[in-house]
Amino acid sequence: MMSNELPTVALTRLLEGARYEVMPTPSVTGAVLEHVPPTVPVTVTAAPSKGLEATVEVSLALAAEGFHVVPHLAARMVTGRDELLSLVDRLGSAGVTSVFVPGGDADPPAGDYASALALLEDLATIEHPFTHVGITGYPESHPTIDDDVTVQSMWDKRRYATHIVSNMTFDAEHLGTWAERVRRRGVTLPVIVGVPGPVDRTKLLGMATKIGVGESLRFLRKQKSVFARIAAPGFSTDRFVSRVAALAANPALGIEGLHLFTFNQVAVVEAWRQRMLSEAVSARVRPPA
Repeated sequence: MMSNELPTVALTRLLEGARYEVMPTPSVTGAVLEHVPPTVPVTVTAAPSKGLEATVEVSLALAAEGFHVVPHLAARMVTGRDELLSLVDRLGSAGVTSVFVPGGDADPPAGDYASALALLEDLATIEHPFTHVGITGYPESHPTIDDDVTVQSMWDKRRYATHIVSNMTFDAEHLGTWAERVRRRGVTLPVIVGVPGPVDRTKLLGMATKIGVGESLRFLRKQKSVFARIAAPGFSTDRFVSRVAALAANPALGIEGLHLFTFNQVAVVEAWRQRMLSEAVSARVRPPA
């Protein structure tokens, strides 16, 4: 049996391996190139209002610059097997080896895939280069799907995936309870925890405007009280990430990494990560009082 890590060791590990989520806006590629080191994996979201082409274009541009990119292949946005084959070919030709497969918000679905499982099952019959395939987890609960159903869904999809990426999470106690429940269910995939980056409310609202009204409403429905909870006096990204690290120090929970929602404020998030990493490393080498 593996022993627990020291929390400071776990925190360093999580921060060093953190990945950033960005939205495929026209300016985001330049912002990532300017502020984010290529050692940081970058995931690119998919939005019905923009279409998958925007996701692919940003992913290909970043891959060409040496980034490890993780495009979101939202199942309900893919029209069918022909488009899936095309996506696999284009991404594979660019050296992309990781994807994230959520169900997505397109309503009705654009084609044959009404769920992430349907696309994953089809993907498994295609020769593809994806050595890392992420699926969704919901420690904060899904706004329209019962918790029992989301845990069962992870069980159903586990054969096709290499890890779970949680939705945006704010409560370490809920996260720990959820991780234990997932393990009891027999799902052993490592978990990457979704954490809101340290972005102020004004910038969040500005980002919501850029996304578009319809997309913003969908986002807010998915993440109840996101703006209020991030801006609340009691919430601190520093403190929350430290609590996640304390959970990650327990190998039984299988918490492997951090998925930071940047809201495209990548300069702010990278400066924060470097500061937290420096403080974590200093705490590890500081002699006891």
